[in-house]
Amino acid sequence: MNQSPVPATTSGMPVASPATAGAGETAAEDTSGQPGDALEPRTAARPSGRALAPQDHHGGLLPGRGLENHRWVSPPAEAFTAQALRERLIGGVQSWRDYPASLRLWFWLIPTLTAMLGGVLRFFRLDTPHSLVFDETYYVKDAYSYLVSGYERSWPANANDSFNAGNPDILLNTPEYVVHPPVGKWMITFGMWLFGGDNPFGWRFSAALIGTLTVFLVSLVALKLFRSHTLGAVAGLLLAIDGHHLVLSRTSLLDVFLAFWIFAAFGALLMDRDDGRRRLASRLAAQAAASPGGRPSLTQLVAGPWLGMRWWRLVAGLCLGLAVGTKWSALFFVAAFGVMTVLWDLSARRIAGIRSWFSAGVLKDGLPAFVTIIPIAAVTYVASWTGWFLSKDAYYRQWAASNPAPGWDWLPNSVRSLAHYHFEAFKFHQGLSSDHPYESSPWTWLLMGRPTSFFYQSPKQGTPGCDVETCSSAILPLGNPVVWWGGTIALVILLFWWAGRRDWRAGAILAGVAAGYLPWFMYPERTMFIFYAVSFEPFLVLGLTYVLGLVLGRSSDPPWRRRSGLYVVAIVLVLAVLATAFFYPVLTAEVISYQEWRMRMWMPSWI
Repeated sequence: MNQSPVPATTSGMPVASPATAGAGETAAEDTSGQPGDALEPRTAARPSGRALAPQDHHGGLLPGRGLENHRWVSPPAEAFTAQALRERLIGGVQSWRDYPASLRLWFWLIPTLTAMLGGVLRFFRLDTPHSLVFDETYYVKDAYSYLVSGYERSWPANANDSFNAGNPDILLNTPEYVVHPPVGKWMITFGMWLFGGDNPFGWRFSAALIGTLTVFLVSLVALKLFRSHTLGAVAGLLLAIDGHHLVLSRTSLLDVFLAFWIFAAFGALLMDRDDGRRRLASRLAAQAAASPGGRPSLTQLVAGPWLGMRWWRLVAGLCLGLAVGTKWSALFFVAAFGVMTVLWDLSARRIAGIRSWFSAGVLKDGLPAFVTIIPIAAVTYVASWTGWFLSKDAYYRQWAASNPAPGWDWLPNSVRSLAHYHFEAFKFHQGLSSDHPYESSPWTWLLMGRPTSFFYQSPKQGTPGCDVETCSSAILPLGNPVVWWGGTIALVILLFWWAGRRDWRAGAILAGVAAGYLPWFMYPERTMFIFYAVSFEPFLVLGLTYVLGLVLGRSSDPPWRRRSGLYVVAIVLVLAVLATAFFYPVLTAEVISYQEWRMRMWMPSWI
C-alpha cells in the first residue's frame, strides 16, 4: 500500500508530497538530495478534488480542517494553478536549476567525473593488441572502405595481415556484400579519419569515445530519473567499471554504438516527459485563470489542450534513426519507447484531471508522437545510406536497372535497389543458424553464461611480460559479476515495485531491458552472442542503482537505518571495483601466467 501523502522529515515535521500517482505510474522527487527519498513512491492528490496541501513560506503545511497540519482537500482555484499542476505532474525538483546553488555544480560534475574514470579505463592501452580481434575483421575493414570510397569494397585474402602490419591500402575494386546498416561503421571511420586507419588506436578511437560518453549519459539520466546525486554517481561508476561494456568500448564492433544511440533516445524521451507536463500544466492553468471559477470549464476538461511541437521527440527520433542505422535490432526499442512515451502522456492527462484522458491522450499525444518520431527516424535512417546512393558500383546499387518490376516503375531505381538489398539482408539474418564455438542462448546472458572470446594468445617464456613457462593474453567481454548478477536480482525487485507500487521509473527501466532482451527469444535457432546484451546494459545498471537507492533508505528513516543502508551500498560498490580489478587482465589482453588466467575462469563455459 502506498504511504501517506504527508511523510515526515528527519525533524518530524510533516511536509507535502510534491508528486502524484496516476494511472500506472507514481512520481516522486528528492528535494533534499538524499538518494533514498528519490526512490520512495508517494501518493498525493487525485484530480477529483483532493489536491496538494498549500505550504507557508517556510515550506511547512498550513493548518487544515480535521487533521492538524494536514489538508486533504483544496479548492479548484488552488488545484489548477500552474504551480500546483507542475508539482502534481512533475514534482518539486523539475530541472537541475531547482537544486540549491551548492548542488548545481555537482549535477554536471558527477557525470563528468564518472566519464573521466570510464575514459581512463577505455583509452589506456587502447592499441593493444596490435591486431584485428574477433569481428573487427569485418567492421574495421568496412569502415576503411567508407573512408576511401563511401561504401563497402572487398578485400584480398591476406587483408588482416596487411592491416595488422599498418598497410590497409589494399582494397579491391569489387563491392562487398554486408548485412548491417552503415551508421556504426561511419562512426568507426571517424576515428580513422582523425588518427589514421593504419593503427589500432585510430580504428578503436570512436568505440572508446562513445563508450565514455555512454557512461556520462547513464550518470546524467540517473540524476534526472532518481533526483539523487549519490545514485547518479553510483550508476556512472557501475557502468564505467563493468567489464562487458569496457571490452565493447575497446573493440570496434557495432554494439557499443547501438547502445549509445538507444540510451540517448531514452534520455531525450525522459526530457520530453517533463517538457510535455510543463506545457500541460501551463496551458491548463491559463484556461483556469481565464475561467470565472478558477478552474477550466467542463468542456475544456473533456480532452485537455493540445501541447504543440515536442522538440525532444525530434531528438529522440533522430537518435532512434541512428540506432536502427547501426543495427536493425533497434526497431524493438522504437516500438517499446513509442508505447512508453504515450503511456506517460496518458497518465499525465489523468493526473491533471482530464475526463476523457485515454482517448484524448491517444489523439492529442499518441498520434503527434508517431508523426514526430517515426518520420524523422526514417529520414535519418535513409540518409545514413548516402554513401551507397552516391556510388555507382556499390553492392546491389544497379540491381533495379537489370530487374524491371511492372507496377513499381514509378519508384527510382536507386530506391528499388535499396529495397532489394534490405530484403536480401533480412533473409540472411533470418537464416543465420550456423554453429559457432562461442554462441550463447539469451537464457544465459544475464548470468554471463558464455562470454565470447575476442582474443587469446599463449605467449611463451621470454616474450615481453612473460617470465614463466606458459602465459596467456586474452580479451573476454566478461561482465562484472556484481553488476550483472546483482542487476538480475534487481530486475525481479523492479517488477514487483512497478506492479505493486506503480513507480513509472521501474516500468521505464524494465521497458528498456525488455526491448533489448526479450525479442531474441523469438529466434531460438539463430546464432546469437552474449555481447548483444550491451544494448540494454545501461538499463540493467539503472535497475541495480534503483534497488541500491531502496537499500539506502530515506532521509526520514532512523539514523541506524540510514547507516546500515549506506554500509551495504558501500560494500556492493567496493566489491564491484575489486571484481573489475581482478578481471582487468583478461579484459584488456594483459600478459599473465596461464595459472592466473585459469584462476579467473570461474565457470567452465567461460573457457
